[in-house]
Parts: sequence; structure tokens; C-alpha cells
Amino acid sequence: MTVHGPADHVELNRRYWDDHAAASHGPLARGHWAAAQPRWGLWATPESQASVFPEDIAGSRAIELGCGTAYVSAWLARAGAHPVGIDLSREQLATAREMQTEFGLDFPLVLGNAEQVPYDDDTFDFAISDYGASLWCDPYRWIPEAARLLAPGGQLTFTRRSPLFALCTPPDGTAATTLLRPQFGLRRLDGGGAVEFTLPHGDMIRLLRSHGFVIEDLIEVQAPESAHRNYPEVSADWAHRWPSEEIWKARLVG
Repeated sequence: MTVHGPADHVELNRRYWDDHAAASHGPLARGHWAAAQPRWGLWATPESQASVFPEDIAGSRAIELGCGTAYVSAWLARAGAHPVGIDLSREQLATAREMQTEFGLDFPLVLGNAEQVPYDDDTFDFAISDYGASLWCDPYRWIPEAARLLAPGGQLTFTRRSPLFALCTPPDGTAATTLLRPQFGLRRLDGGGAVEFTLPHGDMIRLLRSHGFVIEDLIEVQAPESAHRNYPEVSADWAHRWPSEEIWKARLVG
């Protein structure tokens, strides 16, 4: 993977999710939609442990930024929130609508870019991205947009790959135990016809603070010893020793 600057990632990622990933969405989405409780990320961290949703989520206006098949929005709806899901992939949203019909849930699904959301300022109380905008959108575009969309006091929560994982992972390979790229300048990673984004912690903290957020928590997720599987990009053993993913929680200052 190489680092670039142009803003062509939206169309690249749209094609990737429409053309390459849609075939597996149905079975995977159904498992998430059917889950008794939310489980987060690669290592299925339970909501009872991560507390990703605020305790007062019932009745909240919520938006899922880069919703994919919208299973997080489904979990929000079951928790009593009023979610909206936005994603740039027609194929993923088609699967989400199939799941809505199958599971008897109904909430808005918007075809669009999470860096430019067609809603007014101060519309939502809670914004969330579970490997959606938090991975596939430019943080210097989607973080300001999340701040615009949230009402004062609103909460932003997102899961993403850890910077350490990005530093240790070769192009289309598995996470190694050595550093393979520099941390300074880390931002955009191209590979496999798609574009991911990862900022180092210092850059992410400064970005969030510059748009009015106070950081309430950062959970560096440890894979359990009895992890359910390995992945092509990272093994459970690696992620038990170092964080491959993390959960950020921030609140917009009123």
C-alpha cells in the first residue's frame, strides 16, 4: 500500500464495495442483524464490555456514517434510538433493505457520502461508525462533518484499525512483528482497489479537538485468548499481544 493525497477515494471505494464485496454481504449481514447483543470489530467485543452505545441512547436521533449493511443501525433501533444509515454503496444498501424486510425493522437508508451528508446542522444526538467512514473516508473530511451534524453535547463513537496495525502490515499481507512503514505522514493507504485511512493517535486527537470534541475514552481492543478466528490481515495471536483495532468515544462541547 502506498500513500497518496488526491481525493479520488470516494469513487474507488464505491466501486470496491459494489463490485468486489457485495457477494458475501447477505450471510454476513444476517448474522449481525440476528445478534442478541451488539458485538464490535474483528474480535466480537461484546457491548456489555465496550459500552459503545450511550446509556441514554433510547429516544436519541442517531446516524451511522458508512453504514454498509446497516446492522449497527438495526442495533440502535432495537435499543430505542431513531437511526439513519448513510453509505455510498448501492449494493450494500440493497442488502440492508433486504434485512429490514426480513427482521421487521424500518429506518431511513441514504445513498451518499459520509463526508457530505444531506442533513442540517445539529440534527443528531449520536453519530457512530463501525469500520465505515472511520476507515474508508478521509478523517479530515468526515470528522468535521460529524461535528456539523451533531447537536451540542452529542456523542461520536467510532471503531477503526489501530495505527500500530497499519505500521506493521505490508500491502495485501498479514500483520508482522516489525514496523514496515513510517508513522510520520501516515494517513491514506491504497491497496486492492480500495483506499483506507488511518491517522496516528496524536493527529487524531488534534483533529477531534479542533472541531470541538472532548475525548472521553479510547479502548485499544485486545483479542481474547479464545478468539473465534484468524483473518488474512491479522492473526488472533498478534491481536492478543498488540491492538489491531480501537474504539474512540468523543463528545461535542456544547
